[in-house]
Amino acid sequence: MGRPPAGRLCEPAATIIRMLGGAEVVAESSGVCTSAPYRWQSEKKLKGTGGYIPYKHHAALLRLARKRGVKLNPQDFSIVA
Repeated sequence: MGRPPAGRLCEPAATIIRMLGGAEVVAESSGVCTSAPYRWQSEKKLKGTGGYIPYKHHAALLRLARKRGVKLNPQDFSIVA
């Protein structure tokens, strides 16, 4: 899929992925292909998740955050309308 078009990154996925070191690092930690974190940042109309990171990956990303000394909480994954 590649990168989402510039200016169309959706939150909170974009911030979380950036904080954790980028899509490749997040993909490896989550056990998904590299395109998945890019989809999480893409708008739904572009076949993305609109900023939603699937719940099944939250624990792995929280562990990665602790390992890297990044302050990340379960609430940070919530999409606020």
